Amino acid sequence: MKQFNYKSSMQVPRIEKICFNQGTKGSVADKRLVENAIEEMTTITGQKAIPTYSKKDISNFKLRKGMPIGVRTTLRGQKMYEFLDRFISASLPRVRDFKGVSNKSFDGRGNYTMGITEQIIFPEIDIDKISKITGMDITFVTSAETNEEAHALLKELGIPFEKEETNEN
Repeated sequence: MKQFNYKSSMQVPRIEKICFNQGTKGSVADKRLVENAIEEMTTITGQKAIPTYSKKDISNFKLRKGMPIGVRTTLRGQKMYEFLDRFISASLPRVRDFKGVSNKSFDGRGNYTMGITEQIIFPEIDIDKISKITGMDITFVTSAETNEEAHALLKELGIPFEKEETNEN
């Protein structure tokens, strides 16, 4: 991280937390979907997931205020680093046609969000017990000020980003 000219080692950005969010399609009709999602996310992260509830009524989706519509959890500290290690070494290599994670998913404040389309890439999930394949969003919250600092931090931590295409004419 020499390219950022930090004067102190305390200025170097660090990863603060990893947030998981999963919406459950069809949870209005079937309450078991939210319970299954809580079980799966708890198995993946090693920390109890909690349901998220709708904030308002939406008649087109037959949705009422206060109905469970998804699950979320946040990892910090030791569990966060253990998950990051398992994610990089065991889960990402199991993604089909994997060419690296996108370089474009930074939010401008040093946070990185990526979507997982299938929860079966995690080795903790038993494929035979899956009733429905669902995805989730994973957000890496860092103390970095800019996208460039966050990119350098996550690259050093081992996240395999896509190769930059060079235009040589």
